[in-house]
Amino acid sequence: MFRKLLYTDDARTTILIRLMVGAVFLSEGIQKFLFSATRGAGRFEKIGLPSPELLGYFVGSFEAVCGALVLIGLFTRLASLPLLVIMLVAIGTTKLDVLANDGFWEMLHGSRTDWSMLLGSTFLLLKGGGKWSADRALIQV
Repeated sequence: MFRKLLYTDDARTTILIRLMVGAVFLSEGIQKFLFSATRGAGRFEKIGLPSPELLGYFVGSFEAVCGALVLIGLFTRLASLPLLVIMLVAIGTTKLDVLANDGFWEMLHGSRTDWSMLLGSTFLLLKGGGKWSADRALIQV
């Protein structure tokens, strides 16, 4: 089971997706702590989510930790799963309102990063960390 979770192929290009997804989530997670009024609890309160302070720390922690794991390619599949959920919730809580009020094209424009992170996380969940990952090193031992 553990080996199956770590399994990844020899793809060299996966590192590009890992770097993009990992760096964005690590950065966003840290910013939820540094700028909680605008990126963390304050933002969650503004969009009407319950317990915004708790949620800000919770989401920020998952983004930072899972983003760092994705960057080094350690437990890549497992780390991608919470990131995928975070993006689905982000799209559902922020972009559906834009769709309803401002239309399809405005929603697409405003959600381009969300879709990139959603699809990047999905890719990593399916493929794993790739050739240059800690996962790959661990299964070769």
